[in-house]
Amino acid sequence: MSNTQPVISASTQVLAHVPGMARHGSKPQRELASHPDREEAFLASLRSFEDAVAYGPHQVFVGALHPRQLPERPWVGVPDAGAGRFGPAGEVMPEIEFLGLLAAVDRFDLVTLDRETATAAATALAAHPLAKHFDLDRIDSAAGDTEALAAKPGVLPLYLGAGRLAAAARGDHDADESLAAHVLLENLAGKATATLALTRLLDANGIDPTSIDYVLGCGEEAVGDRYQRGGGNMAKAVAEVAGLTQASGADVKNFCAAPVSALVIASGLVASGVFRRVAVVAGGSLAKLGMKFEGHLRHDLPVLEDVLGGAAVVVEADDGRSPVVRLDAVGRHTVAAGGANPQVIEALAIEPLERLGLKMTAVDDYATELHNPEITEPQGSGDVAARNYRTLAALAVRKGDVERSGIDEFVRDRGMPGYAPTQGHLASAVCYLPHALARLTEGEAERVMLMAKGSLFLGRLCQLADGMSLLLERNPNRR
Repeated sequence: MSNTQPVISASTQVLAHVPGMARHGSKPQRELASHPDREEAFLASLRSFEDAVAYGPHQVFVGALHPRQLPERPWVGVPDAGAGRFGPAGEVMPEIEFLGLLAAVDRFDLVTLDRETATAAATALAAHPLAKHFDLDRIDSAAGDTEALAAKPGVLPLYLGAGRLAAAARGDHDADESLAAHVLLENLAGKATATLALTRLLDANGIDPTSIDYVLGCGEEAVGDRYQRGGGNMAKAVAEVAGLTQASGADVKNFCAAPVSALVIASGLVASGVFRRVAVVAGGSLAKLGMKFEGHLRHDLPVLEDVLGGAAVVVEADDGRSPVVRLDAVGRHTVAAGGANPQVIEALAIEPLERLGLKMTAVDDYATELHNPEITEPQGSGDVAARNYRTLAALAVRKGDVERSGIDEFVRDRGMPGYAPTQGHLASAVCYLPHALARLTEGEAERVMLMAKGSLFLGRLCQLADGMSLLLERNPNRR
């Protein structure tokens, strides 16, 4: 076995604007059914594609702005005049194209498009920069009678925003809840967004798909059937459709902390010489669409949780250019660490830096849970990112690395506003990776720390939290 230095060489992020699917998020699906009077207000508050593209946090997500370049809030209703669909790190895909992409990655004829949608989607995707990666024939073969299908029990109707019926998604078993239409649509949505991110990463960085040895999936969907719910392998499914013919794969599950955990595992596989090049992928969480819509409607905001995220990262052997993964400074939230926020952050941020003999000021950027506060605050969840950065600064003061008078400066210079949609796994640090790579290769940063936390109690197995952190450094061999 070798002892190879792992680096992160490429990172891509995408958004699919899917207002028509927002009603199928877990919260809207329940609440709109039990309170039909809310549906009209919900549909009237869906955003246009143009508004979604021009929304400042979305421009940060696709790499067009650094999060510290966001203006003062509010961001809603203050569009970025220079906003475009494509950014340095990814894109925002409109709904009709995404419906086509769902059909293109569908191997079991679960999605049916009406003829108008199929034609429009195929035409638009044929002109897409990644058109060579899309199976356009599948889109054509997915055309059918959506009205008749949508009228059947257990079938989900899919609309274009608040407009016409454009598609329908069916289940694949009459009695298995894990193969019901809404679960299979979650799986397909995760597969499609992860595939979009991965193919964009390969294309933008000139990476041969066959050079990827292994893929780790770290999304939030639970792929499986009644006998092994959540046991499936999204990673290999994405590898197949993205043309990674020489790769195998597996999924990593750790709630919101899964992407950072997957990056640590990928780095370990590279460092040990098991694989030379590993991709980490994550698709969007359909269940979280519209999760906080009630707070948005109460505050006369649009339904802001109307996008699915996707991310792809490549970890490989040292190329002499890319940021280095410091495997000797991986932070872990141990069983004994305690679940209070300061205890979690101390385990993830302070302990690994102390191991290296570094002060907290040695890290230029801390990426924590970067949830967009315009989404979380109206429903009472507060500003998650700001809370975490204040805790980090307070711990730095306690350590003696920062004067008490320097708390605001620490938060301003080493923190950032939250900007990610509430796709929790993507908001937990990995969404900053495109910015981190740019800062560590082209900018002034020497070190960036990614910190992710998970809530294990959500599975009703224990009351513990979990988390992991990863320290990236500028490559010392970079000229």
